[in-house]
Amino acid sequence: MMRVWMDRALLVLGWGALVAAVAGLVLHAGNWQRKTLVLLASGASWLMLGAVVGGVLLLAARGWRSAGVAGVVLAGVLWTVVPPYIPDSRAADGPELVVLQSNLLFGQADPAAVTAVVRDNDVDVLTVEELTDDAIVRLRAAGLEERLPYVYLEPARAGGGGTGIYSRYPLHDTVKYDGFIMSNISATMQHPQRGPISVFAFHPIPPNIDFGAWTSELRRVDEILAASSTPAIVGADFNATQDHSAYRALLDGPFAAATDHTGDGVLLTWPTDRRWGPVIGIDHILVAGGVAEKVGTLTIPGSDHRAVLATLRLDA
Repeated sequence: MMRVWMDRALLVLGWGALVAAVAGLVLHAGNWQRKTLVLLASGASWLMLGAVVGGVLLLAARGWRSAGVAGVVLAGVLWTVVPPYIPDSRAADGPELVVLQSNLLFGQADPAAVTAVVRDNDVDVLTVEELTDDAIVRLRAAGLEERLPYVYLEPARAGGGGTGIYSRYPLHDTVKYDGFIMSNISATMQHPQRGPISVFAFHPIPPNIDFGAWTSELRRVDEILAASSTPAIVGADFNATQDHSAYRALLDGPFAAATDHTGDGVLLTWPTDRRWGPVIGIDHILVAGGVAEKVGTLTIPGSDHRAVLATLRLDA
């Protein structure tokens, strides 16, 4: 009798886990226009883990038909989750470019740490969000502009609206785009070997703050990237994960995520100021006209985001 009740309990728990996994698949696949569903989609990949948990529980309960259903759900999850973990075989033979993307948390990130990462990794381009007037002064005092002397900065006096580009090479044709609440910018970097390279720094408003603006701003980003010339690189806090269709739409054209090239999959970047974080990846580096050879994250003290560091190889 005890075994019967245990099997029933395992079946209930297993099916509950399967339902969570199916919910994750649906949240991932849908082009949702409701705030609640978009916020839930941020963690869709975590829900998909229910396919594994459910399958194990159903097998333990000896529910063979239910386990068969779990196998079908697991196949769908693998079809969805695995591709970003398969490295791209394409190669490039142009110059190398090291890119760092970092959200500075209202300018509070440690300027010495940011500068040390730039120096130790020989960074060529740094894109920053939540850049403040005070942060610019402190980063300059820490020696950042000695390493990356060419800048295009649109800071905020306070808060998270400022954005900036720091570069080893000259910048021209700077643009601050309309249609955004916070500063979203670009510049053309003049590389001594490759010539002009478009550099974008984006920071759409978070969907939990203004869902309508987040939706329209990501569409605006898509329009900007679709009209851009290659080669081009993007450093951004998109406030969107790979489980958001609005983010994946950015990758329909010439741009690809650095992690998709390297097979690193989902890099968790936020939040780092919680004991349970980071749990989602909203910071991204994209490239068009080249490939990423290496990408990873690192901690910047004082920020609630992990920075993303990528080594890119441009097409010749």
